[in-house]
Formats: sequence, C-alpha cells, structure tokens
Amino acid sequence: MIGRRGVLLGALAVPLAAAPFAAMAQQFAGTYAPEATPIGEGLWMVRGADEALGFANGGAIANSVIMASDAGAIVVDSGPSLRFGEALAALARRLTGRDVARVYITHLHPDHSFGSGAFPAAEILALPETRAEIERDGSGFSDAMYRMLHGWMAGTEVVLPTAAAGEGAVVFGGRSLRLMALAGHSEGDLAILDDATGTLIAGDLVFHDRAPATPHADFALWQAALDRLAAIPHRQCVPGHGPLCRDGAAIAQTRDWLTWLETALREAVAGGLDMGEAANLPIPARFSRMAAARYELTRSVSHFYPRLEAALFPRIES
Repeated sequence: MIGRRGVLLGALAVPLAAAPFAAMAQQFAGTYAPEATPIGEGLWMVRGADEALGFANGGAIANSVIMASDAGAIVVDSGPSLRFGEALAALARRLTGRDVARVYITHLHPDHSFGSGAFPAAEILALPETRAEIERDGSGFSDAMYRMLHGWMAGTEVVLPTAAAGEGAVVFGGRSLRLMALAGHSEGDLAILDDATGTLIAGDLVFHDRAPATPHADFALWQAALDRLAAIPHRQCVPGHGPLCRDGAAIAQTRDWLTWLETALREAVAGGLDMGEAANLPIPARFSRMAAARYELTRSVSHFYPRLEAALFPRIES
C-alpha cells in the first residue's frame, strides 16, 4: 500500500529521472529575484515560470499579486518557500512603501502557500476548506518540497492561515475587494475581484497558455466555478499560472482543456487503454501553445485513471 508521502510525491510529479536525487543533493540553491509588472493603479503581477515545479526554478512557478492599500501592502499567494516569501515581501515594500499587512492564499498547493512564513506580522487569510487541507496535507507536501528543492526550502515551515476568508465584499485600507468562495481545482478555491481596477485574481481555477494541474481536481465543481467567474464583469484576469488575460480567453481555454481531458480519459478507459497508452494520447492542435501540456496530461492520467477504471469497470463479487 502506498503511504501518504508516496501519494503526495506522485501528485507533485516532478520528473526526478531527469535530475537524480543524489545529483541534485550536491547542488546549491540560487537566489529568488521576483519581478513585478504593473497591471493597474496600485496593482502588480508577479509571474511564475511556465514550467513544472523543479530545482532549476526553485518552485517559483505560480503567479502572485501585490496590491497597495492605506493599511499596508496586500499579497495574494505567498509562493513556494520562506526565501521566496521574503523576496516577495521586500518587493512589495519597495513598490508600495509599506510592509505587507495582509496575505490571501487562494488554495492549498505549496507553490502558492509555502512562503507565508515570511509574513509574521501580516494577517494570513484563506477559505476554511483551504486551512483544513493545509493542516491535513501540509507536512506531506513539505517533505516532498524539501526532497525536490533542497536548499531553496531552507527555513520553510508549514504556516496555517491565521484568519478565515469568506464570500462577500471586503474593504481593507481603502481597497475594495470581492471575495468568492469556490472549489474544483481543490476543495477550497478563493477568487478575488479588485473593484478599482476590475481585475479578477483567479488562482488555479484559471490557467492561461499553461496546461491545468489536477492533483485535487473535481471536474464538475471546477466547471461550475468557471461558469461563475465567466459571468463576473471584469477587465482582466490574473490566472494562477500563465500570462495576464484581458479578453476572457484564459477562462475559456481552461474550460476547453478540462472538457477535452475528462472526455479523453473516459474514452481511453472505456477503450481498454492502459495508463501508459493514455498518457501518450494525441493532444489537440488547439492546445499547441500551452506549456506543460504533455506533462500535465501524464499527471492527470495518474490522478484519475484508477478511479475511472473503478467507476467504469466495477468489481463483481462472485
């Protein structure tokens, strides 16, 4: 039986064969240098690498957002490690002239949440479901992250959110935000609309030109969440991964990939393909621009295939 550590390592699915553990252990971590792009008044986007999480990028693959407010800077998603969080805090201070006073965590995954230890004086908010998920899985994620990222993770500890975010309007330091409690990419997915700029911060409910990751996905809930996000008037969308979107294409692209993926996996199971064959299914040409498409298809096969096989071919007791 595979233990929790094995499950989590499989869920993260970093291609260790390309960088053997023994060799990686001899490498030293580099320096994080996050860069911010202004996308609105008092609003900046910090782009993650459009890659799989790995030693070369220090796990810095998720997008973060910095907002200015009269009560202090606001950060959405703290990044993969203490050291990244510290660099993000320094960047927010340079941009806004204030220390970070509030951090929102959109969901449990460590590339979005493990930098929270860098903000000891800030209020760290997440949905109650997200706090429960981090409390449940955080130690296993931490073990996996240390094994994959080594020195990048120095000093990183699992930090639980200190306050609950919930559905509704919030005003902090004169900045008006609308919080949305959703699910589908995980059990708790927080999306935020910045009223002043019309910016939708979608977390990993939305990917843009980067294939969606599915380790905790529920297809039906995710599609329902996308329906809601698409119905919210907004000028631009910050996805969890990939470039800023100003035309609604990112939500539509995420929906399209999930629809294709679910259908393809069900047809593969029904057609008797094994997991290796399913991982090598042809990917439609319309997804040719998406980074990590083959990688995420392979991961999704590992996430969904056993349960789809059990659902489509239930065991018959004699």
